[in-house]
This record gives sequence, C-alpha cells and structure tokens, in this order.
Amino acid sequence: MTEKEWQSLYIHKPDDTIRQMIKERWDNIAKPLDGLGQFEEITARIGAILKSEDIDISKKAVIVMCADNGIVEEGISQSGQEVTSSVAISMAEGTSSICRMAKIAGTDVIPVDIGINREMSIEGILPRKVAYGTRNFLKAPAMTREEALQAMEIGLKLVQECKEKGYRILATGEMGIGNTTTSAAVSSALLGCSVRETVGKGAGLSEEGLRHKTKVIEQALKTHQLSQEDSLGILAAVGGLDIAGLVGVFIGGALFHIPIVVDGVISAVAALTAQRMLPGVKEFLIPSHMSREPAAKKVMEELGLYPVITADMALGEGSGAVMMFSLLDIALSVYKGHTGFQDIGVRAYRRFL
Repeated sequence: MTEKEWQSLYIHKPDDTIRQMIKERWDNIAKPLDGLGQFEEITARIGAILKSEDIDISKKAVIVMCADNGIVEEGISQSGQEVTSSVAISMAEGTSSICRMAKIAGTDVIPVDIGINREMSIEGILPRKVAYGTRNFLKAPAMTREEALQAMEIGLKLVQECKEKGYRILATGEMGIGNTTTSAAVSSALLGCSVRETVGKGAGLSEEGLRHKTKVIEQALKTHQLSQEDSLGILAAVGGLDIAGLVGVFIGGALFHIPIVVDGVISAVAALTAQRMLPGVKEFLIPSHMSREPAAKKVMEELGLYPVITADMALGEGSGAVMMFSLLDIALSVYKGHTGFQDIGVRAYRRFL
C-alpha cells in the first residue's frame, strides 16, 4: 500500500448504542454501581468494537513482532542482537515467558520474524522479514518510508487473517534488543518533548549507560530534524520494524473491528504512531499495564488510556497484555453470570446524574 492509500483508509466507529447497553447491564448486576471500575468501561468498549452485547473473547492471540535494531552497534544495550533470535526460537518452542503466560490465559502466541538479523526458517515463527534488522539511525534513517509501510501492511494483514480464523481479541507483543531506544526516540519526536523525559534503562543499563543512550538519541534526533506532523517519517527515521509492524496491527484492529490490547512502552509508542497516522485508532485500543519506562506514562496520557496493571513490569513480549486477558475473563464472568438484584432480594442501586 502507498502512503496515499493508507491516508485514504476509513474507520467505522465502535457502536455507541451497544456500549450503552453494556453499561446498563452492568448497572443491573447485583453489585455497587461501577463496582468493577475500569473493567466495566473496558468491557463496554470491547462490546462496542465487536458490535455485540454478548461479549465473547474466548479465542484470543498475542502477535509478537520480532526484529533487530541497527542502533545496537552504538552500545545502547547490555546484550547483542543474538538475543532477539534466541528468544524468538524459544517462542516457537513454547518455552519463552510469554508462551508460559499465554498457556495459562488460554491465548495463542504468534511470533513473527519481521526483521530478525539472521536467516530464520523455523517452524512456529511466521516468516515476514522486511529486512535483516534496521540501519543504525545515528548514521542513517533506520528504514526507508517504503520499508516502514511494508512492515505496517504485514501487521494489518495479520489482523485480517486472525479475524478470518475467528479470533475476537488480540494482544500486541515485541522482541528486539534495542527497542527501548527506538521507542524513546519515536515518542520524543512524536510528543515534541526532551529525550530525558522518554528514555529509560531498558533491560538494566547502568547510570553511565543511560547517559550514553540519551546522548545517542539526542544526537540522532538533531541530525534527522523530524517534524511532529510526519509520523511516518519519524517511524522510518528512528523507529524499528517491530514498531512499524505493530502500527499496522493497531490500524488493522480499527479497520476490522478487533479490540487490540496495548502492552508496554514499545507497543504504546506504536499505538500513538497509528493514531497520528489514522485518527480514530485509539477507540479500538485496550490498555493493560504501565511500563516502568519513562515514555510509557506520557504516551498513555496522550492516547487517553489508563492501564489497570501498575506492577512496575518491563518484560515485554506482550506479557502485560496477556495478563490483562485473564483479568478480562474474570470480569466477564460477573457480566455473563448476570446475577441481578432481584435474584438476591436486594433493592437496586440508583444512579444519580
């Protein structure tokens, strides 16, 4: 798809009538009004997206975009690119952290090689490689605009395929050494804020390492002279193929009316990029957890999302999003059980406007 074709996409909004019906149904369940807090609003959003009062998210998956980042050669991470492929292989084998969590949550894991910097032909990993990692964005744009668009289209088509297979909700995950650097750079450029407000220690940098990481991003942003209005340009210049693929996943969720659960800072930055490129995408997003990376809070606030899990997590891979699936299933057990006030002989609460 060309830039013009992406710009011409049209989003049909979630069904507000269904949303209101779900809220009213929550009010008729034997509990205090808004007793389940954000979960009542989130489930109403899910039903509005799916256009059904009878919410069914029993078939779910996490799409994990795996890609390497050329900026790693600047020494901005503790580990090298070999870790990306190793973790991707463990996903294919079902032994990674996300796979163990997903098994408990009744979730399928879909690892995608969208840009791993080695030849991969392993059963269980979808081969969708755009390039063997990105370029070092301190020296050149990480991707061409065409490569970024190609990665986005891969993400969009995966959502379409998942819908055709009967999936009702999707989580976003990623694996790629160096991607807290790319996400900090992209979020700083999108929000027009200083790098010091978005950059964090990632997988455990020292204070000296954090200072170096900050300087690298600052120098790159100064070199590229990015415009906040050109989201695709920002993504291509300092982003990653995993982020670009997730941008497509979020846009696909909006186009095909599939709720997409945002994981940590990397997927949140992808969600913001998607919203900037195609306004309206944020209506199809479900928050999960608040990453401890500094950019996370600023990006979530910009999207108007308020994560319910605040556990100082930073695992990645879609872990917080999959954890959210279990919480949603628990909340929906109350919604679907529909024990009314008349069932327990108690007068219903009244809502005062």
